[in-house]
Amino acid sequence: MNLDLIKENIENVLEDTHFPSLGEKKKGKVRDIYASGENLTLISTDRHSSFDRNIALIPFKGEVLNQISLFWFEKTKDIIANHVLNSPDPSILVAKKCTPLAIECVMRGYITGVTDTSLWTHYKKGKRDFGDFVLPDGMYKNQKLETPVFTPTTKNDKHDRPVTIQEIITEKLLPAETIKTLEEKSKALFARGQEIALEKGLILVDTKYEFGLDENNQIILIDEIHTPDSSRYWKASTYEERIQKGEEPEYFDKEFLRLWFKENCDPYNDPVLPKAPNDLVAELSRRYVEIYETITGNEFKHDFSQTTKERVSKSVLDLKTE
Repeated sequence: MNLDLIKENIENVLEDTHFPSLGEKKKGKVRDIYASGENLTLISTDRHSSFDRNIALIPFKGEVLNQISLFWFEKTKDIIANHVLNSPDPSILVAKKCTPLAIECVMRGYITGVTDTSLWTHYKKGKRDFGDFVLPDGMYKNQKLETPVFTPTTKNDKHDRPVTIQEIITEKLLPAETIKTLEEKSKALFARGQEIALEKGLILVDTKYEFGLDENNQIILIDEIHTPDSSRYWKASTYEERIQKGEEPEYFDKEFLRLWFKENCDPYNDPVLPKAPNDLVAELSRRYVEIYETITGNEFKHDFSQTTKERVSKSVLDLKTE
């Protein structure tokens, strides 16, 4: 999809939803989640969050994220069952209601990152023993790990906290048998993800998984999987050359929009933020579409005969009359 077409549809976005007939609503950063009976209806909006708030609306983002997750759920269902029931609209996922487990399962294949929880942040400060694994001296940023590592965190709306497997057991966050299963499934999912991504010319660098218990107390995969919002991707073809030059790998970059806000306002404290420039919004939309097409191998197709909001509303109406 070219930039001109995106710019023509820059206002064609799904910002919020209001469908009381779907059940009780919980508003997430990107998705509106409706709970009714044994099902959840997850509607992916075009909200783009950063600085703990919505900073822009990105055309087509919601359906891209939903469709990428569906692709990966299908590709990994032999490893572990997931919560998908059906998808009546490109932006909608109807899922099995589960009890979420208290741990977020983070897999890392490379030593990278700049956040407080990243491996590289701790490593460059001298840390080598991470509880469940030990890294050798002499590693450099963005280096591939000999074996991918499982680095779980607690779930918190404000700030996730890294925890070791032993801490999870000691703090009674999860039973030993459960966390062992989560580790095994996370490693298998990540191996599958890296394998398929590489076939598409991408390196799946790191990601997070969430799991829940279904009505039979069985562990299943929930939330999202291997989307560009939950995962880090690098371009495989230029990785070695750029590393040898001391450059950062080529990656799916959303940072330019964050930087614009940091340069033009105080995004954490200003009560009202300036409107993001259309050129930047369109470029970010284009990048979401590009990574969808790269990962799935499918051309991104959008119904331009109606607005996204109209399409989703009709799909919800059809859903309730089935």
